[in-house]
Amino acid sequence: MYSLMSPSSSIASSSSSFLGQTHFSSRTPNDRLPMKDSWICKCVTTPPTEKTAYTTKVSRNANMAKLQAGYLFPEIARRRSAHMLKYPDAQVISLGIGDTTEPIPEDITSGMAKHQPWSMDKDGVLCHKRNKPNFLNSAVIDKAHALSTLEGYSGYGAEQGEKHLRAAIASMYYGDLSIEESEIFVSDGAKSDISRLQVMFGSNITMAVQDPSYPAYVDSSVIMGQTGQFQKDVEKFGNIEYMKCNPENGFFPDLSAVSRTDIIFFCSPNNPTGSAATRGQLTRLVQFAKDNGSILVYDSAYAMYISDDSPRSIFEIPGAKEVAIEVSSFSKYAGFTGVRLGWTVVPKKLLYSDGFPVANDFNRVVCTTFNGASNISQAGGMACLSPEGLEAMRKVVGFYKENTSIIMETFASLGFSVYGGKNAPYVWVHFPGRSSWDVFSEILEKTHVVTTPGSGFGPAGDGFIRVSAFGHRGNVLEACKRFKQLYK
Repeated sequence: MYSLMSPSSSIASSSSSFLGQTHFSSRTPNDRLPMKDSWICKCVTTPPTEKTAYTTKVSRNANMAKLQAGYLFPEIARRRSAHMLKYPDAQVISLGIGDTTEPIPEDITSGMAKHQPWSMDKDGVLCHKRNKPNFLNSAVIDKAHALSTLEGYSGYGAEQGEKHLRAAIASMYYGDLSIEESEIFVSDGAKSDISRLQVMFGSNITMAVQDPSYPAYVDSSVIMGQTGQFQKDVEKFGNIEYMKCNPENGFFPDLSAVSRTDIIFFCSPNNPTGSAATRGQLTRLVQFAKDNGSILVYDSAYAMYISDDSPRSIFEIPGAKEVAIEVSSFSKYAGFTGVRLGWTVVPKKLLYSDGFPVANDFNRVVCTTFNGASNISQAGGMACLSPEGLEAMRKVVGFYKENTSIIMETFASLGFSVYGGKNAPYVWVHFPGRSSWDVFSEILEKTHVVTTPGSGFGPAGDGFIRVSAFGHRGNVLEACKRFKQLYK
């Protein structure tokens, strides 16, 4: 900057150092020019000011600011990473995030690598068009190599999914429930479809969730603008109906105390509690939705873990087609958490208040936001539903259920109240009077085992932790040994 100084002032030191010792004037030191009584400019150095970053003129979505901290599972991963930095030599075992660990069965990966159009024989058995029911014995080409050939290449497929896969899902999971192929939308997973459904519903709706429940239901509602602000005193968002599910009510909400909402999210078997709703309970839920004119979004992602007579689909309940949508996934059956493949069923009988089919709107959302599941993933889905694939999935599910039994027996032997496990890969352990995050931190710090704090699934989950059965057998046994050492 510039400042004014009188003629008698000396030149700034910064300037003289710039000039150095060079004498370029021919005048002697005593020669002086007559000076006028005037002002001259002085260059003064000032500290540089911090530059302001360029900003656009677009306002942030105010709903994003409502979200509390990070999404639960990335936050768990962040704390796990911090713990590993603190204890670099520790063998950290993760039984927190519900990610599968066992390899995808070879019968299924073979179907992903080898691809040829599928069909069903007269007995309803999946087979290639070469009419050999065992796809492993079929002379088929490698799918990855096929994509490099004119004959084997395929680009965009149907946004709703390949016709044969939709038909196979309808036959295998809804064969006696009269669900049509056209009512099934194949996707890249149930979680993605939950958000697509929220886009379809829009911001001007009300919603209800189980408490505790999978965080994606609530967070997607917040992002869409369906909720009010977060109320820290009760740990809830405004404009959401939290349906409390705890040991006292058998993990099924008292529907007489639940206010009417437009949308009801319900997961059975439930994540995180592991509880599966009975036929009688789901019958009451469907009737509750019908009485209130609500739409029920039913998450059946863990249905294959059910080992009793609990319904595996909401469409087993009479009248459900008029009020319900079902989302499901191959993730926890076949180890497809990374492959990404799921589906959503939207019955034609499900109508808006003006009589317009909900399926038509969902089809429009899918076609606008999605180009269809990967053709290789869908080939894997077909392999899952073959006789060999179904048997392989049952073995995978059986393995994780054995892990669940080991974890349940461990905590029960230590005197804890333990829930879930029977029909789900999750064990819900009660620590009365304690904060879930405190228990999570205690277990991580003292045993180097990652779990999930129950309060991350809703306020009714505080005082509980969720222990996942997704782990290698050796790791599960080692984790249980550490639990016994900590809580003996």
